Amino acid sequence: MLGLLQQFQDRLRGLAAFLDRPGFPWKNLIIGFTAGQYVFENFLLFRQYNVYKRTVPPKAIANQIDQKTYDKSQAYGRSKAKFSFVNSTISLIKSIGLYHFDVYPILWNITSGFITSYFPTRFTGEITQSLVFFFAFSITDTILSLPLSYYQSFVLEEKYGFNKMTVSLWLTDLVKSQALGIALGGPIGAAFLAIIKKTGDAFFFYLWLFMLTVQLVAITIYPIVIVPLFNKLTPLEPGSLKESIDALAGKLKFPLSELQVIDGSKRSSHSNAYFTGLPWKKKIVIFDTLLEQSSDEEVVAVLAHELGHWKMGHTTSLLGVAQVHMFSIFLMFSAFIQNRSLYSDFGFTKEQPIIMGLLLFNDVFVPLDCVIKFLMNLMTRKFEYEADRFALLQGYAKPLARALIKLQITNLSSMDADGWYSSYHYSHPILTERLKAMNWSSDEKIEVPKASSKETEKSEDASVSAATGREL
Repeated sequence: MLGLLQQFQDRLRGLAAFLDRPGFPWKNLIIGFTAGQYVFENFLLFRQYNVYKRTVPPKAIANQIDQKTYDKSQAYGRSKAKFSFVNSTISLIKSIGLYHFDVYPILWNITSGFITSYFPTRFTGEITQSLVFFFAFSITDTILSLPLSYYQSFVLEEKYGFNKMTVSLWLTDLVKSQALGIALGGPIGAAFLAIIKKTGDAFFFYLWLFMLTVQLVAITIYPIVIVPLFNKLTPLEPGSLKESIDALAGKLKFPLSELQVIDGSKRSSHSNAYFTGLPWKKKIVIFDTLLEQSSDEEVVAVLAHELGHWKMGHTTSLLGVAQVHMFSIFLMFSAFIQNRSLYSDFGFTKEQPIIMGLLLFNDVFVPLDCVIKFLMNLMTRKFEYEADRFALLQGYAKPLARALIKLQITNLSSMDADGWYSSYHYSHPILTERLKAMNWSSDEKIEVPKASSKETEKSEDASVSAATGREL
């Protein structure tokens, strides 16, 4: 195995040596990749926008969803598409300006002067400068994005009755997130850079082991330390729902240790649930909004779907694929880390900061990452169909279909999707595809309780997160 990796790394070095030539147009290449991604993704967005202009619901759900709800969903989709276009256009302009005007080396030199003036000598060096640069850049980018973020929450989402945050809570969340990023990112980032500097050409292997450890630790501490900083968790009250969930977990031998409710309504009407924890001790967390909008049987049906992912090893498989992906990125980066032409074309003629090499390599990696994203979507879609079938085998066909339709209504999610757009952006099949696979047919009109009829946007790609566990 190590011999195969060495051969692959040698070939990558050969490619990197070929590309490490004075005058190689790295800047133009990366700007081209960035612009190409922008054009491609907005071409797909245009195709999806035409779907949002349709006035007749898909046949598969025409009997379950009334025309008023469909029209509102379509209007919401068009509003999100317009916002996405504006957001991506601003991002493109920022990226091109960043590259064209050599903003990276300018900020790097400013950071160097700041550290020299205000930091003790023993704390100076590339690692300290890299961390200060990264956090300063991140905070600046966050501040620049505040107008669009404010518009999304307090104009777009407010218009459709979804937002439940106050401006104070919104700002508090931003401050907490930045503080948490610095508190956790500082030590992790320092260790990340130190491993690269101290382990030589084999750093990719040790870096992968380190990041795998970080992810496993994050899985453990996230529900215990991070979630309580933003939300309140309370045990699910005794009753028929708790008994049904306990019975399902027992039947499937799911190692359920805690069953809690999270106050998701504090920020929005968004409904969700997830499980997290170690293999031998897991916790299920249900949003209070999901309890409001669904019957007990529908909540259990959704959990049956998600526990199907656990039973069939989907969560472990996706975690494994993610590790292969991360290892591959580190391996390829090891072949580019010494590429002098890459650094010099972006204004780094005297220094080759590791963090800059990583940022630039990430931009070179964009086309391949798009392909990987598409392949990952194919896998997760397959897993979603399998989990649906698993829930059906447990006897939850009708309540699962009802629950999915209710989620569609409350989220005002896309009732239909362009095939190209869906394949690229959605890790889950759209509702009509899932209902068709379930052989669902009904003339029953689905109604959602008025208390939870306002729903925040839920991305169709609710996927596995190494930090939070499996989302429902």
